[in-house]
Amino acid sequence: MKIDQKYLRETLVRLVQINSVNPTLEQGAPGEREIAGFIAASLSSIGLKTEIFEPEPGRMSVVGRLAGSGGGRSLMLNAHCDTVGVAGMAEPFSGAIRDGKLFGRGAFDMKGSLAACMAAAKALLDSGAKLSGDVIVAAVADEEYGSLGTRDLIEHLKVDGAIVTEPTALDVCLAHKGYLWIEVEIAGRAAHGSRFELGIDANMKMGAFLHELANLERELRARPPHPLVGPPSLHAAILSGGTGLSTYAAQSTVKIERRTIPGETEVQAVGEIQNIVDRLAESDRDFQATVRAFFVRDPFEVAPNAAIVKAVGAAAKKVLGRRVAHIGDTPWMDAALLQAAGIETVVFGATGAGAHADVEWVELESVEKLAEILAEAALDYCG
Repeated sequence: MKIDQKYLRETLVRLVQINSVNPTLEQGAPGEREIAGFIAASLSSIGLKTEIFEPEPGRMSVVGRLAGSGGGRSLMLNAHCDTVGVAGMAEPFSGAIRDGKLFGRGAFDMKGSLAACMAAAKALLDSGAKLSGDVIVAAVADEEYGSLGTRDLIEHLKVDGAIVTEPTALDVCLAHKGYLWIEVEIAGRAAHGSRFELGIDANMKMGAFLHELANLERELRARPPHPLVGPPSLHAAILSGGTGLSTYAAQSTVKIERRTIPGETEVQAVGEIQNIVDRLAESDRDFQATVRAFFVRDPFEVAPNAAIVKAVGAAAKKVLGRRVAHIGDTPWMDAALLQAAGIETVVFGATGAGAHADVEWVELESVEKLAEILAEAALDYCG
């Protein structure tokens, strides 16, 4: 499968040069409108039928479809086109190439992989390959915050398999962690600082809770780890409470992030924290607290013998001349949403460094190899 290197490199440079910082993360950022226009035009120019989806104003995802003849499995090549902010970066939108690396925000996370998806589709078209199933390039919005793009596409597109091309250094990722954001609010009673008999200090009660939460955190990390992603964990991310130095705090709040591993559930994770609250309330009649999860992202895992895993593994061996490793990763990805929707999914992407950092780059050779592997996997999977 021959990759058009000129198209691939020029596409990647342009993708990085377009500012697509997620506006939910940075006020006034442009979002995906401009980059979606470029992607749609590029995919149309190479012969794909394109659509733009806009789940919220200005938050755009692009879908390019290479239609099969029918009867085969369909495959989505998924990559997000939004990025985090650029504060502290010397060359956020340069797309400069030095020593085989391309630099700029999103080069690694994950415009290199997006360019590879686009080049893979072009290679399939250029080769004249006759596929039974459709190949879909999905450049999705908002993965860096709420995954608006992939959540929206699941409602509109029906596909059998998906390759989420988050960077994996050309290893096959079979699992990643999930997470919950949980708020615990502890009630006190406001009173003047001189009237201890009237006040209940919510912040003091919070101290007791945090002591027990630290015990839970240590216990989580001591549990038998998942073989690919390790043990679960949590941290107390944001604390707030009190209104003045001479006032007993009427309320104290902590927001917790709980990282989950495959097999864990929201009910389980929230229940463990609720158990702490219940125990403290039993031993202290003045302890009153509420626990609620306000954002949940499930963990992801796919079986190593799934058809999509075998297709990617075989294609990688063909292109690289070696078996690729099966790995897990800790950050959350859109793979979990696709897998939960009944789409067998694997994660496989390019090599680089600097995701969310001041210096970000992707290795060009790995992007070219990725494009070739994606095209070969599509031939295998779609028939």
